[in-house]
Amino acid sequence: MATFYNQATLSYNGTVTSSNITAGEIIDVLSVSKNAVSDTYSAGSGNVYIISLVNTGSSCFRDLTVTDDLGGYSFGESGTAVPLTYNEGSLTYYVNGVQQADPAVTSVSPLTVTGISVPAGGNAMLIYSAEANSFAPLGTDAEIVNTVTVSGSGISDMTASETIAYSGDADLAISKSLSPAAVEENGEVTYTFIIQNYGAVPVEADGNVVFTDTFAPALTGLTAELNGEPWTSGTNYAYDPDTGVFTSLDGQITVPAAQFAQDTDSGMWSSQAGVSTLVIRGRLA
Repeated sequence: MATFYNQATLSYNGTVTSSNITAGEIIDVLSVSKNAVSDTYSAGSGNVYIISLVNTGSSCFRDLTVTDDLGGYSFGESGTAVPLTYNEGSLTYYVNGVQQADPAVTSVSPLTVTGISVPAGGNAMLIYSAEANSFAPLGTDAEIVNTVTVSGSGISDMTASETIAYSGDADLAISKSLSPAAVEENGEVTYTFIIQNYGAVPVEADGNVVFTDTFAPALTGLTAELNGEPWTSGTNYAYDPDTGVFTSLDGQITVPAAQFAQDTDSGMWSSQAGVSTLVIRGRLA
């Protein structure tokens, strides 16, 4: 809401007299808001954004332009890094809840949409998706703030922003290898499990991550170690030599958090997963 002032003057015979000052208010009848379906993101993840325009006035607003900066932020001395990539073709446009013909997308970065109308006493909505790209900040406290600007004839530029945070959850993956790949009967084998954490938060003992594998054929004389530290049956794991089922006990698997870095030249982010290595040895039964 803006306030405006006005005062008149009257000049006669070299004399100037002024009227009283009147004040008025311009009531904003068009508003904009922006929301993301998910309030978190991870590397390469997608999100859906909703831009809502509401017109409480008695006149239609036509031919508006909606521009989304896709989270662009300053990088380096004069550069800009854009952490979101618009998924081309994902945009849908609704007026009073009824889907309309696709509006013109004149730019994909920043995302620029033209020809938007909002009827009197009505609303319009734009829905589209975007993906976090290699310029999306990673790690604890990282976030993407993207701002939409609405402009057009008869209105002052309006903005609305939405913030999504980097997911703080652990993000685990596991791979398994066998050595040797060909072994004699009753021969000894070594299973190596690489457990990787791509998340910003380490897996601690209270995370209660449980590892399970069923060795077929079962192993005899089984030994296990995590990150070079020997494990003890009944304390760190349980193993049934009859079924070949191996299970770690609660709180035994820990994995450090990933490490994140932004290239000082390109602005691109990279991650190096935290790693724990579980090694299990035994003879084929």
